[in-house]
Amino acid sequence: MTDDAERIIDLYERNARHWDADRGRSLFEKPWLDRFLSMVPAGGRVLDLGCGSGEPLARHIVGEGFRVTGVDSSPTLLGLCRNRFPEQRWIAADMRGLALGEPFHGILAWDSFFHLCPDDQRRMFPVFQRHAAPGAALMFTSGPAHGVAIGAYRGEPLYHASLDAAEYRALLDAHGFAVVAHAVEDPACGGHTIWLARAVTAAR
Repeated sequence: MTDDAERIIDLYERNARHWDADRGRSLFEKPWLDRFLSMVPAGGRVLDLGCGSGEPLARHIVGEGFRVTGVDSSPTLLGLCRNRFPEQRWIAADMRGLALGEPFHGILAWDSFFHLCPDDQRRMFPVFQRHAAPGAALMFTSGPAHGVAIGAYRGEPLYHASLDAAEYRALLDAHGFAVVAHAVEDPACGGHTIWLARAVTAAR
């Protein structure tokens, strides 16, 4: 199972242009994304972890007047981002070891964080914390319950994992975040399970 998790980076890079073409542009995530952005000050800095090709989430964020720093492990996907939004910042990095040395007003890990194995997910909470400005919004998607789910993309295994809700709440609390909203398999958002939180203590 962990081998499938480690293959995610290579899978997305090899299939980057297919994934960009397959990714819908309808932005069914808009109600949640707008709720997240309502917690970010006007013109604020948003860190998009696993930004993909920048479509459609980063496009919406930029269109609302926010500044985006996108992080992804796929050079091809980042190239698409740079072509589409050259005025924003795009960084090739693995989110698991990210240390940019600056705070952000919003941190987003939509359909990316849940590709990490459980131990790597646990280790992401200090990463969230050290990149969070006071009062920063944090939003990520997870699974609905503890476990591993193997989907498929273009005939290859596509790894997903989740902790249980109680552990996510405990990790958020331990790293200075208060839960603002949580939805399990929201039918209005494509069945996504969503966590929205706010930083209530300073980053360390």
